[in-house]
Formats: sequence, C-alpha cells, structure tokens
Amino acid sequence: MRDLLCSPLPMLLFLLQPWETQLQFAGPRCRSGPLDLVFVIDSSRSVRPFEFETMRQFLVGLLRGLDVGPNATRVGVIQYSSQVQSVFPLGAFSRREDMERAIRALVPLAQGTMTGLAIQYAMNVAFSVAEGARPPEARVPRIAVIVTDGRPQDRVAEVAAQARARGIEIYAVGVQRADVGSLRAMASPPLDEHVFLVESFDLIQEFGLQFQGRLCGKDLCAEGRHGCQHQCVSAPGTFHCACNPGYQLAADNKSCLVIDLCTQGTQGCEHHCISSPGSYFCRCRAGFVLQQDQRSCRAIDHCSFGNHSCQHECVSTFAGPRCHCREGHDLLPDGKSCEARDLCNGVDHGCEFQCVSEGLSYHCLCPEGQQLQADGKSCNRCREGHVDLVLLVDGSKSVRPQNFELVKRFVNQIVDFLDVSPEGTRVGLVQFSSRVRTEFPLGRYGTAAEVKQAVLAVEYMERGTMTGLALRHMVEHSFSEAQGARPRALNVPRVGLVFTDGRSQDDISVWAARAKEEGIVMYAVGVGKAVEEELRQIASEPAELHVSYSPDFGTMTHLLENLRGSICPEEGIGPGTELRSPCECESLVEFQGRTLGALERLTQNLAQLTARLEDLENQLATQK
Repeated sequence: MRDLLCSPLPMLLFLLQPWETQLQFAGPRCRSGPLDLVFVIDSSRSVRPFEFETMRQFLVGLLRGLDVGPNATRVGVIQYSSQVQSVFPLGAFSRREDMERAIRALVPLAQGTMTGLAIQYAMNVAFSVAEGARPPEARVPRIAVIVTDGRPQDRVAEVAAQARARGIEIYAVGVQRADVGSLRAMASPPLDEHVFLVESFDLIQEFGLQFQGRLCGKDLCAEGRHGCQHQCVSAPGTFHCACNPGYQLAADNKSCLVIDLCTQGTQGCEHHCISSPGSYFCRCRAGFVLQQDQRSCRAIDHCSFGNHSCQHECVSTFAGPRCHCREGHDLLPDGKSCEARDLCNGVDHGCEFQCVSEGLSYHCLCPEGQQLQADGKSCNRCREGHVDLVLLVDGSKSVRPQNFELVKRFVNQIVDFLDVSPEGTRVGLVQFSSRVRTEFPLGRYGTAAEVKQAVLAVEYMERGTMTGLALRHMVEHSFSEAQGARPRALNVPRVGLVFTDGRSQDDISVWAARAKEEGIVMYAVGVGKAVEEELRQIASEPAELHVSYSPDFGTMTHLLENLRGSICPEEGIGPGTELRSPCECESLVEFQGRTLGALERLTQNLAQLTARLEDLENQLATQK
C-alpha cells in the first residue's frame, strides 16, 4: 500500500511552500487519480497563534494544487489537542472554495496533545464510508498527514500500527519541538520517505521543496519498489499488480498463484492430472504408458520387446517382464530357465518305499515281493506276529527344531508299515537329551492313527545327549508290564530302536549290553555326525542288519526298507531264525535286483539331465 500512495503525497508536500512561493509555480494541477486525504492538525496550546496561521496558509495553499472532486481527491481535516474535532469530513465538500472557507474559519483548541486519540479518530471515523471515504474494494489510496509540534501525551505506536494495518499510509511532519521517536512510531515505512522534521513553522515550505521534482507524471512501477511478483501496471498516481497467463493474483494483491486446473477435476485423465501454469497434462502410473488421446493409459507389454529370454513363458508386470514356467516345472535361480519338478524330492509324497517322478505326476513302488496297497502309497504291512516296539528319539540341541519335525515324520512312516493294535504291535516313544522323558508308553494307544497323532504332538526338548541314560530308562521302565509291555511268557518280541545324530555325553556300553541281555532286539539309526562305534555298541548282532545311517535328515526315507525288513516278524530275524549267508544264491539274486533297479533310476536321471543340457544349448544358439 505504501508504494500505491507515495505519489500523491509528494505532490501535496510540494504545495506546502509559502503561499507566495506557491504562486510562482502555478500551472496545471497534477491529476494523480482518486485519493482520500485527511489532515490531522495539532492545535494544542504549544502552537502559538502566528504559527497556527502559518499552518492554515499551508493547508489552503495545498488545496489549490489538488484535483478536488467526488471522483478525484476527497479532503478531510481534523484538529486535536486534548480532544478531537472534525473540521470537515471527506464527503462534506466537493469544491475547493468551500474547503478553504472552512479552514479559514478554523479556531484552535489550545489544550493538551493527545496525538494517539487523533489517530484513532481518523482510523475509526474520518476514513469511514459514513464520513465520505470510498469503500476498501474501490482500492482508493488512504493517506493521513499528521502535523505536530510536541511530544504526544498518550501512546501512539499501537494505534498507528492498527491504522497502517487497515491500509492507511501515515506521514508524520514534526515542527520545532516535535519528538522524533514519536514521529517514527507513527509513520509508515520506509521512514526516510514518511518522517519529516523542520525547525519552525516558517520553514515548513522546505517540507514541500524536498518533493518538488516528484510531483506529476511519476511512474510508480519504474521505481521498482511496487512489490509485484509478475507485472506492475502503472496508472496516474497509482498502480496495480497483474499476473502472467496461467496465474492469479493472491490475497495480498502482489503475489501470484498458479491456477491449478487439476483441483477442478481430473480433466479426463485416467490416472493422474499434473498441473502447470495455466494448463495441465496427464500422467500414467508406473507400468503404464499414455495413449494417443493424451488422457487414457494402457499397461506396458514388456514381453513384446522380445528381449526377455524366458525358456517357457514371459509374463508382463508393472515392474517389467517376468519369466514363468509351464505346469510341472520350476524356475531356476537365473530367473529365466525352467526345470522339471521332481515331485518326489521331499517327504510329503506319501510313498512308503520309493517315489518315482513322472513329469507332472509320480507313482509309488514297493520292494520286491511286496504289493502296493489300494491307497497307491503303502506296501503290505506286518500282518503276522506281535511286536512290542519302543522308539528312543534324540531330542538334543544339535538336532535342531526343523530336523526334529523330519524325525517325527520318519517315525510315523515306520508306524505306517506296522499293524498297530492291542493284540498286534504296540508302540511306545521315549525322547532324550540331558534327561529322559516318556512321551507315551507301550499300552497307551491301540491304533496307528492315535500313535501318529501323539508323535506329531511331541515337543522338542533340546540340550545335551545322554544316550546311556535313555537306554537305562528303556531297560528299567519302558518294557515293564506297568508300561504296557506284554508278559515274557507270551514270547512277544521286544524291539528297541535308538535314533541319534551325535556322540553320547555319557557311557552307553553298560546299558546297551544290559538291553541285549534282557532279550531286547536293538536297532540303531544314525544321522549326520552320529558315531559309528556307538551305533554298533547299541545295535544287536550282526551290526550290518541292525545299524542304519543317513548323512542328513532329508534323505532318511531310504532307511525305511531296511527297517521294515528287520522289524516285521515274518520278514525279520526272530529267535531260532537262521541267518542267510550273503553269498547264497538267493542273496546274490536279491542284491543283483536291487543293483539293477538303482542303475535304472540313475539312467533315468541321466537322461533327464542330458535333455536339459540340450535345451540350454539350443537357447544359447538362438541368442547368438
């Protein structure tokens, strides 16, 4: 607002020269545009009569240089001392002669100096629409010129700040004894253009001479202090700010804001509307491209570029091309090649003896001399004879939780080929680590389903490996009639199966020997870091038929055939059974059959590997 108003006042100040001097510069009046101008005159007792007369002449001379009229400059005059008096308001006169007559009839109040009260009156009353001021939306500059010769007897800083905040530009003119600090507190910034101090009323003409060269024809925009962000549009005595295309004027009438067309809607953009000054454009989300209509989006088909190198299928995603394998195949780590899935590679296929993969499917096989059951997975079970079987499972820390779960599945696969019943095979389970815990005794469960469910519910113990302690527990407790073992008079075979993955932390020799002395047929299954010497100590003779070993937990299933042939009474070795020599004809034939079967499986795996290598070579040749 200060810059808007700086032109009219210098014109006024020029006319503050003595009446005689003013006449020498008579000429066409400056048409500075509409202006609401109020003079606030100090008429306290400190202003002497001749000084007040000089002030009166100053006002009259000033009026003659103004373009006075309802649509041009409106003038109001108030005087103050201990009170405030309106000499005439802004809307009172439209002719200069009437204003001069009222000024010449002015009588000083000759009391105190309440300058703050006068500023408040000017702000609330003199510049009101009711008093003749034009409304704020008309953007007509409002100027107050305060002329005083002393120190205010009330506070001026706060009320002057309120007046400036309402858009009133204040010029403070101090004469003779005026307080400079008060003048600076009242005036608008910059203070060097709004604060004036003269030595006496006789020299007040110097106030106007300082601005004589800035009276008319002044281009306020050329000064560069207008504050407009984009464009300054000059008008006679004033200016206004304008914005470049695509922007609109902010509330401060100086800054410019981008016209955001996207806030009015999506403008037809399918995904995102991006605003730019006075315009907009559409943008698609990641993985999409803009169509020719510059509004709709379509997904980018990354596979259409032909550089994906997928062996089977290419699937386009937002992140780029991804390779996909046909059913029955798995994607290799290179992210492009595919490998036929071996459905038998795991423990979930359910085959009791052997699983044979066939591309998208698989089938189960049974050992020679046994038939596949109706479920397509199990082989004929132990149907003759009775067995009391106690399983000692290693639950030490070295086994680890995930492997312990594999052990429990392995135990259940043993249970699958047993005829579990109170009259048939009874099963008990003992877990050992640094201590021994009976998970369930021989006489608790009467069906295979109950046993398997109890096995899966067993919780892993962790800690040490006290195999000797477990053997003692088995001998003293597990095969007792109180635990469900059948009386010795019934001649039911007693079988103990120890499963461990490492060296025992206590002595096993005494209780391993004691178990065999008690007529318990002992089997030892070792995995990983199990010690062969300890396995042989635990197992019954011959060790070759009673000791089994697997290098890791994931390949334990191959031990099932040996255990089945050993544990089942009709197929196993019982009291009085004559051991077959491995050199007899039947043993040689059986060995030959197993060897040929293993070779056939190796041949099949080799054929699959050869086909895979040929496929990879074809891909490399195509890429070249």
